Amino acid sequence: MVVADLKGDDIVICLITSQNAKDEYAKLLSNNDFASGSLKKNSSIRPNRLFTIDSGIILYRIGTLEKNKFEEVTDKIIEIFSE
Repeated sequence: MVVADLKGDDIVICLITSQNAKDEYAKLLSNNDFASGSLKKNSSIRPNRLFTIDSGIILYRIGTLEKNKFEEVTDKIIEIFSE
């Protein structure tokens, strides 16, 4: 999940995994959470797993999240940094 599109070539992303994440930070992600696109199976967004990467290594977009799901994840990121 792209969290921030930085100036230059870098973006900040949040890990999405199809593996069952069992920590207090994980947010369930299903096809109902997409405004467009879909997943092959339910997954977990891991707001505690942030990375900065070069946008050039992104191969394709799987979809766009609904606004409320994106806000749920970004609120959790802010909460993590506020602890």
